Amino acid sequence: MSEQTPNPESVDQNVVHDNIEHSDSILEETMKEFDPQNNSGEAAIIENEINLDTFTARIAELEGEVKQAKEGTARANAEAYNAQKRMEQEADKSKKFALQKFAKELLDIVDNLERAMENADANDPVAEGVQLTHKALVAVLTKNGVEVVDPQGEKFNADFHEAVGIDPEAAADTVGTVLQKGYSLNGRLLRPAMVRVGQ
Repeated sequence: MSEQTPNPESVDQNVVHDNIEHSDSILEETMKEFDPQNNSGEAAIIENEINLDTFTARIAELEGEVKQAKEGTARANAEAYNAQKRMEQEADKSKKFALQKFAKELLDIVDNLERAMENADANDPVAEGVQLTHKALVAVLTKNGVEVVDPQGEKFNADFHEAVGIDPEAAADTVGTVLQKGYSLNGRLLRPAMVRVGQ
């Protein structure tokens, strides 16, 4: 006669398992266990040995670290912003003054054309061509930020004018004669105007 294995289905379905069926959940039971109201007097389950000063000190320490991290991030962002602005300014300057050397060399051509116009015969048809060439060249220079410094009758300014003599007919500290015009590129002096100044 062989032993029969009990059929799992024949096991009493009414067995109560302590670890499954509870009137309260495990979480609720744990919360009750640690509730000071349920954990006091003679029925104390655990002793409360938590030192709040330790936690307070640790919280203060962590808050300090967070503050330092925020300040470090703010400084890094500010430095990155300033670096970007500096790069943009340098790029802008490079664009503005990239033609400085080239423009300065063209000034000699402008001077030669102006001398040719001064000494040309008014009836000479070549003079008209020289004037048109001069006008076109000056227009191109002006379009690219080159401006004429012609201080005739203005107060002498050592930043833009170079005194090479005295003009007895001019008022004191005033430009009398302009021997050679000056030029600037986007506000930066390319060549000072050569002038005679009144004494």
